[in-house]
Amino acid sequence: MIRELRNSGADWPQKKLTVGLSPASVPKSGSGFDLAVACAVLGAAERIDPASIADVVMIGELGLDGRVRPVRGVLPAVLAAAEAGYQQVVVPEQTAGEAALVPGVSVLGVRSLRQLIAVLCDEPVPDEPADDRGRPDAMLAGLMIPGTGLGAGLAPASPRGEGHIRDLADVAGQLRPRKALEVAAAGGHHLLLSGPPGAGKTMLAERLPAVLPPLTRQESLEVTAVHSVAGILPPGEPLVSRAPYCAPHHSATMQSLVGGGNGIPRPGAVSLAHRGVLFLDEAPEFSGKALDALRQPLESGHVVVARAAGVVRLPARFLMVLAANPCPCGRHTLTGAGCECPPSVVRRYQARLSGPLLDRVDLRVEVEPVDRADLLEQGGRGEPTAVVAARVREARARAAERLTGTPWTTNSEVPGHELRTRLCAAPGASVAAERDLEHGILTARGLDRVLRVAWTVADLRGAARPEACDIAVALELRTGIQRGAPMEAGAR
Repeated sequence: MIRELRNSGADWPQKKLTVGLSPASVPKSGSGFDLAVACAVLGAAERIDPASIADVVMIGELGLDGRVRPVRGVLPAVLAAAEAGYQQVVVPEQTAGEAALVPGVSVLGVRSLRQLIAVLCDEPVPDEPADDRGRPDAMLAGLMIPGTGLGAGLAPASPRGEGHIRDLADVAGQLRPRKALEVAAAGGHHLLLSGPPGAGKTMLAERLPAVLPPLTRQESLEVTAVHSVAGILPPGEPLVSRAPYCAPHHSATMQSLVGGGNGIPRPGAVSLAHRGVLFLDEAPEFSGKALDALRQPLESGHVVVARAAGVVRLPARFLMVLAANPCPCGRHTLTGAGCECPPSVVRRYQARLSGPLLDRVDLRVEVEPVDRADLLEQGGRGEPTAVVAARVREARARAAERLTGTPWTTNSEVPGHELRTRLCAAPGASVAAERDLEHGILTARGLDRVLRVAWTVADLRGAARPEACDIAVALELRTGIQRGAPMEAGAR
């Protein structure tokens, strides 16, 4: 740190220095303490007034040239500082927009230690060149975020770009899977798409995030905090406002899915997909250990990762979509296509998705190959994303109003006890589901999930509570057994 201070125009004190980071029982790692330690040294040397930094939180890495470089996890660090009662923070200028998302905190963004010394000593602020290795579109015009009351003004960051939105109208045919996708988005239900290669499983899953409602302010802060810790926030876009989409490769390890790693655990795919979609393509190809590790976060909405360096609790309230082929060659259900897989191989392949995992999946839909009429005729195109998303928002609003005063926001989160006591279906509506429970087709958890899906189906059609027709649709979406009128007849 001697060189960093000298390159910033300050002298290193010619005395022995001891830097203590408390509490000693908590392991520290990373370069985010550099800026605070440097200012503490300057305060001890009386280069700056110690009182000017007494109640200021400083986060940032120092380069050898004295520049302040961005670090991960600025947003959660500033949130913790605000909860601890601090009102002023100093961060690298590239992350100033991220830190300014926390209300009630004055944010000072600096390019170099030299600039910070000038601000603290009330000296002319030198004009430092921007660091090309930072986030160029988040660079400061002055030194401060507007409205924080410190330093010069800063033009607000550009809004988060939406980019190209994949439209559901691009999907030809597939009425049943499209209906299942809509129900999944409206109620936050997990979904399994099973079918041969090329039927459109991945195409459907990629269009699910655009159907989900925009994140609320609180949800945006939660998602942004996770992405900040992971270091994947896009340049110039400090706030994540749309549902994230995470699609790890099937070679992903258990640690990469649920979080972990050496030292302090890092967020995994389940946390990066928080409030969004986790898509597992070729799901049977994932290791059984990795898939079974998803069972706990699917139920609780969070994951607890324990390591020798500490225990970390990470949010993981995501919507999971599994895509699976019927067999290794993918032609098991194609009539006359000549599947080459022996029956024992097909059974082993399908058994890679364990029963306990599938029991937590509310919707299971067969995606059949698209026929010639749907593929070539434009009239066979389905509704666009905007129309489906509007219905999803209306259904979620009905659910949110019904669940006001409870800790739940979507139907998929409501526990079974509430579904059987306070939030009951119409009298006699669940007879078919109860019969399936007696015959062993449904487990007790499966019955609760059928009731949750039935509430979502009722919300989509604007009903006050689920009727027998809603239960029938929910059963068909879970078991594949058709009860009464075909589900496609209700698809819009």
